[in-house]
Amino acid sequence: MAIRRVRVRPRQLGHLVLRVRDIRRSERFYREIVGLKVTARELGMVFLSSTRSSSHELALAPAVGPFAEEEPVRVGLAHVAWQMESFEDLKAIHQQLKTKKVHIAGIGEHGISIGIYCLDPDKNKIELFYELPRSQWPTTGVFKGKFPMELEEDSG
Repeated sequence: MAIRRVRVRPRQLGHLVLRVRDIRRSERFYREIVGLKVTARELGMVFLSSTRSSSHELALAPAVGPFAEEEPVRVGLAHVAWQMESFEDLKAIHQQLKTKKVHIAGIGEHGISIGIYCLDPDKNKIELFYELPRSQWPTTGVFKGKFPMELEEDSG
């Protein structure tokens, strides 16, 4: 029996993460000048959105300090995140990454979402993620807690 390959693709660009020198200054700019609303302040980061249907479209991460990522002196783009239409699509693209031997740099469980991190050919970090519908978000600490589904069945 021939296996029919179903091509999955992201639904939309989900969010950008910028590493900044001064979180407060950058937050003020994106709130006061761009008009975004703060949706959360967690993990040393500030999350902002232009809509109520998204947890965030922009995250500001410190370039230095205890919450800085692996290259603490570099500012600019940290990663680009592509939102998948469904959790099943995320699982399918996860399998596709493994089949095509794409290095998976990590899996990020973010409470209301789960993401797969990989690098493009130029070493830009890409996240492919699925986010729960807003009706399923907790009322406090949206980025805390455990995502309710697993990417892979527990084989142990």
